[in-house]
Amino acid sequence: MPHEEITASGSESAAEEIAAHVAPVAVVAPVVRKRPKPGERRVQILQALGAMLEQPGAERVTTAALAARLDVSEAALYRHFASKAQMFEGLIDFIEQSIFTLVNQITERDAPGQEQAARIVALLVQFAEKNPGMTRVMVGDALVYENERLQQRMNQFFDKIEASLRQALRGAASADGSATPSVDAQVRASALTSFAVGRLQRFARSGFRRLPSEHLEATVALML
Repeated sequence: MPHEEITASGSESAAEEIAAHVAPVAVVAPVVRKRPKPGERRVQILQALGAMLEQPGAERVTTAALAARLDVSEAALYRHFASKAQMFEGLIDFIEQSIFTLVNQITERDAPGQEQAARIVALLVQFAEKNPGMTRVMVGDALVYENERLQQRMNQFFDKIEASLRQALRGAASADGSATPSVDAQVRASALTSFAVGRLQRFARSGFRRLPSEHLEATVALML
């Protein structure tokens, strides 16, 4: 019986036919988690905390919930912050730096004192609308169960705002011929600060529905 001879060309054709029906195996590179740069993780933690505070009706933010949001352990949080109070201090630092940098720019301009005061109030309101989570820190809602020094810092923040308003309005009172410019400036600065705080509180406690900028320009004009 004659033997069937398998040629080299026949082997190559068979190999090509098999290859046409077998899907190639994809080589998957191992996933390498990039380690955050120094300081980057701190920023991520503060951003996550701020985002959690933006949830209307949010209860007290715990480190467990914060760690879960970031997909890290609670121990990882404490490698960057000694305590949760220190995390809130990071948010307060952001608030102070953002606001007072712009307040200084407003007061350094050669503009009438009443105009400066109106711009300072508008600045507070605009910052709150753009940063709802920070608003809850500013009015103290997010600090109720936290370290007392955090609320003291926010109290000092608004004292500084009132001082900036008083300084701006003292010159305006003198220009208007007031016999007691310091007293008049103090009264108006106190009223404007209380008004701004009230608007921020209403914004936070309405679940961020009642915007603090509602009729803002007309209301401030009445007070000035």
